Amino acid sequence: MKSLLLSACLSLAIAPSAMAQNIAGSGVVPATTANSAERAIAFAADAPAGAALVVVMTDAVLPPLDGIALGAAERQAVTAAISAAGFEGKPGSTLSLRGIGAHPHILLVGAGATPSSLALAEAGGKAAQELKSEARPVAVAGAFGDTSAADVAYGFALGQYRFDRYQTVGRKVPATGAVTLVGANPAAAEAAFTGRGKPLADGVRLSRDLANEPANVIYPETFVAEVRRAFAGVAGVSIEVLDEAAMRKLGMGSIVGVGQGSPRGSRMMLVRYRGAGSPDAPLAIVGKGITFDSGGLSIKPNTGMANMKADMSGAGSVMGAALSLAKSRAPVHVVAVAALAENMPDGNAQRPGDIVRTMSGKTIEILSADAEGRLVLADANEYVAREYRPRAIVNIATLTGAVVGALSDQYAGLFSRDDKLAADLVAAGTASGEEVWRLPLHKNFAERVKSDIADVRNSGSDGPGASLGAHFIGFFVDEATPWAHLDIAGVMRNDKAAPLVPKGMTGFGVRLLDQLARSGE
Repeated sequence: MKSLLLSACLSLAIAPSAMAQNIAGSGVVPATTANSAERAIAFAADAPAGAALVVVMTDAVLPPLDGIALGAAERQAVTAAISAAGFEGKPGSTLSLRGIGAHPHILLVGAGATPSSLALAEAGGKAAQELKSEARPVAVAGAFGDTSAADVAYGFALGQYRFDRYQTVGRKVPATGAVTLVGANPAAAEAAFTGRGKPLADGVRLSRDLANEPANVIYPETFVAEVRRAFAGVAGVSIEVLDEAAMRKLGMGSIVGVGQGSPRGSRMMLVRYRGAGSPDAPLAIVGKGITFDSGGLSIKPNTGMANMKADMSGAGSVMGAALSLAKSRAPVHVVAVAALAENMPDGNAQRPGDIVRTMSGKTIEILSADAEGRLVLADANEYVAREYRPRAIVNIATLTGAVVGALSDQYAGLFSRDDKLAADLVAAGTASGEEVWRLPLHKNFAERVKSDIADVRNSGSDGPGASLGAHFIGFFVDEATPWAHLDIAGVMRNDKAAPLVPKGMTGFGVRLLDQLARSGE
């Protein structure tokens, strides 16, 4: 294999052009078949005829249901069923009833006493999960006002997501009858939904779609194309993309080195959204975008490797958050950065023992080719800091298995040198339902990422792996800049459905980062 001698500051070689031909190799292209159609979400003062009925319950008492044709005898039958089942309206609880009067299906969904916006959204998502095989249109009612109806609709939008576009045999296409939120002021409820809930659901959908797509469909170049398509026509947005030639010219040896074993060239994509009245300095949200991670020459075992198509989940989520903020015209200023590469074990791949240099001139000793996410973030952090001068930088990445051992699938790991930023992220996680748990950045851990022959090394032989990864990434952010890192390796995928997150890739981080940006940090 012919290689070219390049400057040591880049530590990379150019793959022969023949390798770049027919890179998909499988004949699979982005599916022309869409995912099964989701139910349209509508708002009305009266329920459509023949619809299945969802009632959001806060206790065991059936609320008044204006706009719903439910007579006294039917209400009595529902009340008797509630009593017989011991249904109390607790969050996550359901009671399915059939054959009561003219209603073919009545589903009671608990939201708990004095439910929060998140609890109402989860009730909507739970209803979507329970009714995914329901053939009829759906009407949703309950003791909620305009904004609460919008919360339930938002939850339904998240809960009904599916990814089935590549199924060609036995594909079960669900009913596409609308779900109608029934209330006294449908116009106000619809305005609240379209102003916030729908854009946020669109952002989550983008992130999930990108992560669910196979790696022979989504790689750095096509990731960029899909995100451009999602932002087409959205006001207040500018997009910058650096290809390999541009990154080499800037001296970004860290990100380009990761991708040099793949014929699919690396990219750095920056989407900037600036809303009216927002501050001059943006919030930078920077995501790891490894579109497939084989481990490179430090190759992973086969078990679980198929899920490494979603090792770009951090990049997908920052783009989803930016899409939500832009579509809702939030008064915020953000720059979303996707650091994109494919990590493959080619003869031209980066080797353990190599030294690479970032655009600032800092040097990295490569001990493991499978500790690549922190490498692409190093150059991304330095570039966004220099070109956009952000007021804070938040990284998000499926970075370590160690964080899974610490937090399982319940929390993302949070690391930060800035207590206020950390507190804002914890609060945003609680409000959005994407919770984080702060883990330590002890100064002694930093010693373990120091190298004898370079500035830092990308892997340690032992110790707290998640904290060491965070220390490495933080080395490439100026101490004066508020910075945080979110390790989402444990929460990128659901093995079973939850109300707002169907089974599969979660899109974790979109809701959290959207909430953080709106909180003013």
